[in-house]
Amino acid sequence: MFECAFIYVAGGLDPKVNRAVIPSEEINMNVVGCATYAEAEEVAKEMVAKGCTAVELCAGFGNEGIARIKKAVGPGIAVGAVKFDFHPAFGFKSGDDMFQ
Repeated sequence: MFECAFIYVAGGLDPKVNRAVIPSEEINMNVVGCATYAEAEEVAKEMVAKGCTAVELCAGFGNEGIARIKKAVGPGIAVGAVKFDFHPAFGFKSGDDMFQ
């Protein structure tokens, strides 16, 4: 079974509440929402401890946020990101300006 995670970031989210697992025969997708990059770093480490070998980040993560998650999980974990330079749902700001 392939374990992977999708972490999204937006104001007002609680990673203890805003989470789900979407199972299939071959993949378990762990989806977790966070309000800050610091929360996302902790969730990413939790997901790796759970067995996730790939972590995908939403477009709310700017370049700094992506780097923080990569550093948190280490070199053996694949980190990918959906990317907007400026996110349309956040007034065309980067997550780097909002979620530090």
